[in-house]
Amino acid sequence: MALSYEEALKILEERLKEFEPKAKLDEVGVVYYVGDGVARAYGLDNVMAMEIVEFDTGVKGVAFNLEEDNVGIIILGSEAGIKEGSLVKRTGQILSIPVGKGLIGRVVDPLGNPLDGKGPIEYEYYSPVEKIAPGIVKRKPVHQPLQTGIKAIDAMIPIGRGQRELIIGDRNTGKTTVCIDTILAQKQHNEKNPDDKIYAVYVVVGQRRNAVARLIDLLEKHGAMEYTTVVVADSTMAPALQFLAPFSGCTIGEYFRDNGMHAVVIYDDLTKHAEAYRALSLLMRRPPGREAYPGDVFYLHSRLLERAAKLNDELGAGSLTALPIIEAKAGDVTAYIPTNVISITDGQIFLETDLFNKGVRPAINVGISVSRVGGAAQTKIMKKVAGKLRLDLAQFRELEAFVQFASELDEATKKVIERGMRLVELLKQEPYNPIPFEKQVIAIYAGTRGYLDDIPVNSVRKFEKELYAYLDAEKQDLLEEIRTVKDLTPEIENKIKETLEEFKKKFVP
Repeated sequence: MALSYEEALKILEERLKEFEPKAKLDEVGVVYYVGDGVARAYGLDNVMAMEIVEFDTGVKGVAFNLEEDNVGIIILGSEAGIKEGSLVKRTGQILSIPVGKGLIGRVVDPLGNPLDGKGPIEYEYYSPVEKIAPGIVKRKPVHQPLQTGIKAIDAMIPIGRGQRELIIGDRNTGKTTVCIDTILAQKQHNEKNPDDKIYAVYVVVGQRRNAVARLIDLLEKHGAMEYTTVVVADSTMAPALQFLAPFSGCTIGEYFRDNGMHAVVIYDDLTKHAEAYRALSLLMRRPPGREAYPGDVFYLHSRLLERAAKLNDELGAGSLTALPIIEAKAGDVTAYIPTNVISITDGQIFLETDLFNKGVRPAINVGISVSRVGGAAQTKIMKKVAGKLRLDLAQFRELEAFVQFASELDEATKKVIERGMRLVELLKQEPYNPIPFEKQVIAIYAGTRGYLDDIPVNSVRKFEKELYAYLDAEKQDLLEEIRTVKDLTPEIENKIKETLEEFKKKFVP
């Protein structure tokens, strides 16, 4: 039987003698239930939501549920030694984590403790994990691009700094790969633009520990940890830590945004985050609603994602871009959590299992993928070069079913199908191989302007690879011009045409 309120008060009165005379019921509580990583306590009358409390074993917890006569606490450590009658006291601190440039290159848990064995973290200050997002007056419209290094995204579904772009798809369709590529692409950007660096925060929620280790190893191997922080709440950690991880990652990213810098934060993934929140909420007896999620699960993700913003010039013009990942089941984007996050974000990139199985990687479904605000951030040259790309691909997808009857089709339809097949090949990309945007421009120009039409479909990838090598060897000045001018002037267009014509003469399919 759990302790009654009267019994708990008697224990408190006896135990309070161990504390200083000033300790009162509003500062100290007594535990009457503990289990599954949560505790309930009587007392703590003045405790605040998300305040850190301390048990008499030294373990910390967070006040999660504030009810009429008790407080629900999530335990942030081992519950061993915490039992009925244990005392718990307020600390007066809202849950905060260390932030600053000292976290760059580090792997931390959701409380900011190092997990990489590289010693203590040098931080600048503690920042609350839950904050109100900047208001409209503090913001500025998204207008700078965030290059992902992925041709299909940078050309057709551009992402701007300060945007929230959802990555959604079934299991094993390459969602994490898209985000890792985005982090790796910032290395090229940071080397060429040292005064305009973009930092990355990667948040892992509920993934297997060996998968997390491989991911960190990959980032280190590519030199991306120089500007990246990884926040880990893997599947072995308590639901409380999995629930806190995205908020901690967001807080770390906000440090860069609020100090006039740029950061991108990746939440991998918010489906598992919602499940951790559901587990916590049900343990706390919050009433279940649709699919057993508590009624405020929409608010959970909206208050997280709304913190991504492009700040105005008076506040330093920093930005925080959010790339949340959601796992769909059997391609169903109409389920509860996917529709919630789709309605919060500024667009979604949908990765399709059928395309993935056909060998189209990244498996982006261009039909239902959209970026609602990224067009304003896309560079002028890419906008002009890739303008026809989405239309050409959409027409091809409509006619794809007729490919097997190619001999009976009219010339115009054949032409659409032939070009579409080459564009699909052109947009395929090896994982962990981001391509600088100036090279993407020339490759996509070749595809949309018919330079690939007479090249066999199975030679398109070879054409692209050799084109990049040719540009590196012979056309550095053109690449630099595209990178700096960022517009398709007649002069640059003539140079691109000349380059492609010269290269085609040398290319052997």
